[in-house]
Amino acid sequence: MKNPSMKKWLRKDGSAAMMFLAPSGIGFALFYLIPFVMGVFYSFMDSTIEGHFVGFDNYRELLESESFRKAASNTFYFSAISVPLMLVLSLGLAMLLNKNTYLRNWLRTGYVLPLVVPVASIILIWQMLFDWNGSLNAWLNNFGIHRVDWMKTNAARNVIIVVYLWKNIGYNVILFLAGLQQIPKDYYETAQIEGAGRLRQFRSITLVYLTSSMFFVVIMSIINSFKVFRETYLIAGDYPHDSIYMMQHYMNNMFMSLDIQKLTAAATLMFGCILLIVLGLFAFERRHRQFME
Repeated sequence: MKNPSMKKWLRKDGSAAMMFLAPSGIGFALFYLIPFVMGVFYSFMDSTIEGHFVGFDNYRELLESESFRKAASNTFYFSAISVPLMLVLSLGLAMLLNKNTYLRNWLRTGYVLPLVVPVASIILIWQMLFDWNGSLNAWLNNFGIHRVDWMKTNAARNVIIVVYLWKNIGYNVILFLAGLQQIPKDYYETAQIEGAGRLRQFRSITLVYLTSSMFFVVIMSIINSFKVFRETYLIAGDYPHDSIYMMQHYMNNMFMSLDIQKLTAAATLMFGCILLIVLGLFAFERRHRQFME
C-alpha cells in the first residue's frame, strides 16, 4: 500500500502533466476533433444552414456518382501498387545501408533529403523531367524510343508512383534501419554455423524481428498514399488525367462547388476505410505476436 506522501507526489505530478498536455489537447479538439465530428454530422444533413436530417441519402448519391467511383478506384489502385513497392524498396535499401557499403553515410543523407526539402520548391524539376519536351523524353529519343506523353496518358499514374516513392522512402528507410540495428549479430552468426542460408536468415531472423517496424511502416505508407493529392495537384494541375483523379481531387471539387454534404460524406467514407485497414493490421500484428510467443 502506498504511503500518503507517495500518493500526494503522484497526484501533484499528474496535475503538472495535465497542465502541460492541456494546450495540445485543446488545439487538437479545436482544429481536428470538433471539425471532424461536425463533418460527420453534416454528412447526414441536406444543408449546413437550417438543414434537415436525410439519413444516408448523401452517401447513396455519393456511391452512385461516377466521378466518386472513379476517384475511389484510382486511390485504392494507387495504394495497392505503391505501398507494397514502397515496403520492398525501403527494406532493401535499409538492409544495404546497414552494411559497410561505400559512401554509406552520404547515401543515408541523400535518402533523408526529400523529408526536409519542400515538394513545391522542386516540383518544377519534376515537371521539366516528365514534360512532352522534357529531359526524360529527350533521353528516350536519343535511344530511338518514341516520346511518351507522361501526364496526359495512363503513364501519369507511374509518374505519381515515382514521386510518392521519392518523397516517402527515406522515412521508411530510417525506421527499418533502426529495427535492423536492434537485431543482435549473434543470431546471424549462429544461423551461419547451423548452415542456414541468406534466404533462411532473412525469413527466420530479419522479418521476425522487424515485425513491429514493418507494421508501423505499412500504416504510415497507407496513410501517405491517401495524401498524394498535393504532389498530383502540383504536377498535373486542377484537371489531371483520369488515371490520377484521386479522392482528394473529388473532395476538392466538392469544396469548390460548396457541396459540403458530399464533401463530408466522402471524407467520412475515406476515414472509415483507413480505420478499417488500420484495425485489420492491428489484429494481424496482435495474432502474429501471440503466435511468436
